[in-house]
Amino acid sequence: MEILEIEKGSVLPKPRMVYAYPHEEMEVGDSFTVPVSARAKVLNANYRASKRLGYRFSSKAEGEVLRVWRVA
Repeated sequence: MEILEIEKGSVLPKPRMVYAYPHEEMEVGDSFTVPVSARAKVLNANYRASKRLGYRFSSKAEGEVLRVWRVA
């Protein structure tokens, strides 16, 4: 059996996170739209982004699209 050497002080690379929606770039009052069919996915993304960024989002269906606003 081969003995493995333990290395100390090696820097862990930063994870690459790619988000589907522009929550991070939004300022208060900005909005974007998605198809109503993606409602569950975008509401879940709004919840996760609000926890991660400390922002608040609101959304409302407008015909065939769902509009998402940053409110705080």
